[in-house]
Amino acid sequence: MPEQDSKRQSVSLVWEAHDTVGESPVWDERTSSLIWVDIIGKRIHRLQLDSQTYDRWTTPDFVTGIGLCHDGRAIVGLTKEIHLWDFAERWQPLAQIEPELPQNRVNECCVAPDGSFWVGTMHGNFDSAGEPVVMSHSTGTYYRVDPQGDVQRLTEDLYGITNTMAWTESHFLTADTTTNQIYTYPYQQEANLLGQRTPFAEPFHRGLPDGSCLDREGYLWNCRVGGGACLVRYAPDGHIDRVVELPCSWPTSCTFGGENLETLYVTSARFTMTREHLRQHPQEGNVWSIDVGVGGQPANRFG
Repeated sequence: MPEQDSKRQSVSLVWEAHDTVGESPVWDERTSSLIWVDIIGKRIHRLQLDSQTYDRWTTPDFVTGIGLCHDGRAIVGLTKEIHLWDFAERWQPLAQIEPELPQNRVNECCVAPDGSFWVGTMHGNFDSAGEPVVMSHSTGTYYRVDPQGDVQRLTEDLYGITNTMAWTESHFLTADTTTNQIYTYPYQQEANLLGQRTPFAEPFHRGLPDGSCLDREGYLWNCRVGGGACLVRYAPDGHIDRVVELPCSWPTSCTFGGENLETLYVTSARFTMTREHLRQHPQEGNVWSIDVGVGGQPANRFG
């Protein structure tokens, strides 16, 4: 049986973001800042933890994910495009994703260990106004975008909602939210090849898998969206090591940051929630921090 973490008091509010879909948190160790996006809100947040200096930018389209670049810029996933961005006004288009599939959009994005940007797609689940729509197809898959903007399809496997990107020395971990399944692929970094997909763990009964990150011990921390209200820590062999309760019902993604990367930061969402639920639970869509007793790994940088 997994350990149930009863230290609810160790979960702290970091920022009252009230994001519709907070996602893609990343820690910038150069500025001691937490950076994350609100997909539906079309905004990027940056919070400098020591000074509590807060910046917010509006994006030209729905923003699905963000990563850091070696040159100090960011690489950003929008609905159908990948851009380089200077934390100001300059947006530089780098790549288009699935222009032949207009009903698909970019979802999960993350910088890989080799400095490329990996992108997961999905059939759109909201309209041009950001209102939810019913997904009708599982048409998502994964791509690699290199620093020159070349796009390589990584697998023929199809996903309902691509989520979770984490790389061990020999495997790539990912998830399909719609099937409540976390997968593993053998990964050859030198050839940018993924092997055959296999299940990583048994489906967990609370919520559905969303974003994840790895800690220093190689364990996967997975956010349980859709009412899961918790984080699940998976051992490298796929068994559940620990369940951590959260004060938000839709945690979306997580990253390690802070001094020595010893704090776990969690974003959350309020997408599709009723006004009555939000009146009773105004904390939905905020950002949280947790001392989980283990440190994390630094973010990869693009380029």
